[in-house]
Amino acid sequence: MLVKHNNNSISNLTSAGSLAQGKMTLISSQTASGSASISFTTGIDSTYPIYRFEFISIHPQNDAAVFLFQGDTGTNTNYNQTITSTYFYARHDQTGAVGEISYDSGSDQAQGTAFQRIGTEIGNGNSENASGYLQIFNPSSSIFVKHFLGDIQNFESNGYSFRVFSAGYFNTTTALTRFQFKMTSGNIDSGTIKLYGIKGD
Repeated sequence: MLVKHNNNSISNLTSAGSLAQGKMTLISSQTASGSASISFTTGIDSTYPIYRFEFISIHPQNDAAVFLFQGDTGTNTNYNQTITSTYFYARHDQTGAVGEISYDSGSDQAQGTAFQRIGTEIGNGNSENASGYLQIFNPSSSIFVKHFLGDIQNFESNGYSFRVFSAGYFNTTTALTRFQFKMTSGNIDSGTIKLYGIKGD
């Protein structure tokens, strides 16, 4: 937290207060247990300009499964909104032999309606998982498209550390009210997803 002091000298400090910043409010939390998917269908409205999903130790049933998401409008459950996105990663292996930053053209979309990749191939060993976050901006807008940013750290199935960056927009001016998460194959064996609302003041 940023701190604002009441004078210019730390040695003479008598009080301190916090500067205004975006406040995160927990809306809901779901924990996977052999779940085919996890859906957030309530709590996403005009209350907050930013919604943030935090992923904690997401562990797949199947080895090398990729973590995905999509959104939808109203009470629809097709999860097939139109997305244009970008996707790149930094990786490094346990031996130190390979390190690179690369764009992955097989993981982006150009006006596609598929589930968007927000991670890479997660290992399903006992200690292997992925953690990170996804932010959705102004999902209730009736004027603008809806932007998103994802940042996830993966333990990939072959021993790589992958930091995956995804971003893009839902090409709709209809309010997005729900989001779903799943794997490319198998269930989400375990892990927690928390949904926060963020206000700008």
